[in-house]
Amino acid sequence: MVQSLWNKEVANNLQAGLNELVYRSNIIGEDRRVCNFGGGNTSSKVIEQDFRGRDVEVMYVKGSGSDLASMKASNFTGLRMDDIRPLFERSEMSDEDMVAYLANCMIDAKHPRASIETLLHAFLPFKHVDHTHPDAIISLCCADNGKELAKEIFGDRFVWVPYVRPGFTLSKMIAEGVLANPQAECVLMEKHGLVTWGETSEETYAQTIKIINEAEQFIEARVQVDKIFGGKKYDALAPEVRRNVAAQVMPVIRGAVSDEKLMILSYDDEADVLAFASGRDSAQLSQVGAACPDHLVHTKVVPLFIDWVPNADDIEGLKEKLVAGVASYKEQYKQYFERNKNEGDVMFEAAPRVIIIPGVGMINTGKSWFMSQVSGALFHRAIAVMRGATALGNFVSLSENESFNVEYWPLELYKLSLAPAEAEFSRKVAFITGGAGGIGSATARRLVAEGAHVVLADLNLEGAQNIANEINEQYGQNRAIAVKVDVTSEELVQAAYNEAAIAYGGVDTIVNNAGLATSSPFDETSLKEWNLNMNVLGTGYFLVAREAFKLMKQQGVGGNMVFIGSKNSVYAGKNASAYSAAKALEAHLARCIAAEGGEFGIRVNTILPDAILQGSAIWNGNWRNERAAAYGIEPDQLEEYYRKRTTLQVNIYPSDIAEGVAFFASSRSDKTTGCMLTIDGGVPAAFTR
Repeated sequence: MVQSLWNKEVANNLQAGLNELVYRSNIIGEDRRVCNFGGGNTSSKVIEQDFRGRDVEVMYVKGSGSDLASMKASNFTGLRMDDIRPLFERSEMSDEDMVAYLANCMIDAKHPRASIETLLHAFLPFKHVDHTHPDAIISLCCADNGKELAKEIFGDRFVWVPYVRPGFTLSKMIAEGVLANPQAECVLMEKHGLVTWGETSEETYAQTIKIINEAEQFIEARVQVDKIFGGKKYDALAPEVRRNVAAQVMPVIRGAVSDEKLMILSYDDEADVLAFASGRDSAQLSQVGAACPDHLVHTKVVPLFIDWVPNADDIEGLKEKLVAGVASYKEQYKQYFERNKNEGDVMFEAAPRVIIIPGVGMINTGKSWFMSQVSGALFHRAIAVMRGATALGNFVSLSENESFNVEYWPLELYKLSLAPAEAEFSRKVAFITGGAGGIGSATARRLVAEGAHVVLADLNLEGAQNIANEINEQYGQNRAIAVKVDVTSEELVQAAYNEAAIAYGGVDTIVNNAGLATSSPFDETSLKEWNLNMNVLGTGYFLVAREAFKLMKQQGVGGNMVFIGSKNSVYAGKNASAYSAAKALEAHLARCIAAEGGEFGIRVNTILPDAILQGSAIWNGNWRNERAAAYGIEPDQLEEYYRKRTTLQVNIYPSDIAEGVAFFASSRSDKTTGCMLTIDGGVPAAFTR
């Protein structure tokens, strides 16, 4: 049952009116069983003084493109009721005319555009109105016998409205239905949602919860657990097994769904998803249509349901089914578009937003991790609705044309236009070794600032996690993750890429940056020291690059690698034979990979920095003392020594290297591979020849 989140102590300390409306909206949106992400709308009618000091009735209503759970006062639109009420006398009004008219009713031109369903709130003669999309109510409204069952639940306390796309006509139908039924306590909108009202915010919210729970109690009494989704057809794979399967197939999916633009993926194996994926009737149920108009923009009309018998030994078979399934889905979507398109419509990407795999779970796609999560969250709601509707009768949805006219509705598309423009690295995933260090963390911040998602891979997991936390605090949930990796371990490198695949679907850029440094005269260089440098700087770079190469080939959308070499890659450093030789190995390895990667669209380039002391664990250890001794100076004189030996008389910082990585990772270097870029302030001895 849905619980009331109303807190009298909090509410009593709020100023009546808009602040109370914000509070009511936030607690409605907090429980997604009550209202979808981005969906629903709320309103309050209050008396305010206009610019001439006159008392006027103002309705505050949710602004277009916002979400109830996170709305602030600035996300609401205030409109003069005296200007809106005359519209009720009209017989019809187009969407375009309605939007233009309402713009003239706003009390402040800086307010956001009013909700598509503004007139629904305005035409009802109540101070406070809620329109929500509760699972239980939509289950009832998406059951083929829903209206008859509603009479059993609510008697004459409801108004049933057949499906009509939101706008003037629906708003007037709702108001007329309520005015004709003095006993009405709610409106049930076929295949859509719920409308409730009250004289106070508290009363209205309480009514919303009450109506939802009446419907839920009725539904749950009719649920037969062993018959949900037709009964269980398959058992889910064990948690670690299904997670491994997902990690193996997600790069393949990412390549298949990324046409003109890349997609970010996320994985979901919550209990309700696994139950739905394993149901006997689920494949058929999933193709009936969307559970609510609000779902369409983020989930498309239907998901892709993969016909696969769960078997951890059949990953290659699953990959084949996924590639074929995505291709078929895209072709069917193109046909759907052609059958229903209106003049001026431009087709969205045709790939699925939701992919269901029996025994494994759900893969979601989106232009960012967050948007993939939105698709997933909405399909959780769809699962709940299908569960409830099939307990009552048969699950029904909008017709194909009704669905299309919501998905490509100009007023719905306007909401999408409010999103920030995509940046250079939007939709891209960067995997950065040595992510906790100075260069690694600076690079992560640089790429995330322009839209990237980043995987911070480091032996120092705590340090990498701290950087990831800072990034997520600034840029949003899960824009960065931290994974522990020892680059000399094949198993741990592979495991780190699996984590990247599970988190985002794959990798587009790797920054081979993990490192160390030692210094000894050549004749005093031990085999242990030599092997240490070769293992980390040679074998480590090889393993990280090789596994990325495999993953990028699976994705089939290209990619790029940036190796962080050194001035010593081309300069024979004194007392640093092991380090210099390993750095030279890196630079040539990069060129070798570039030669093989071209046919797959994989670019490989190298940056040659020098003396990056800031934020470096290497330079804060013995290496500083060793290099100072090699030059016959004190350790605290190193920065000045390095500055003076450059032709530009400058020091080099992690942010300078991050800028080089950003160049190689960007579209500005799309035709550059096998290149070495010096960022060292100009050390003549290290000029490349």
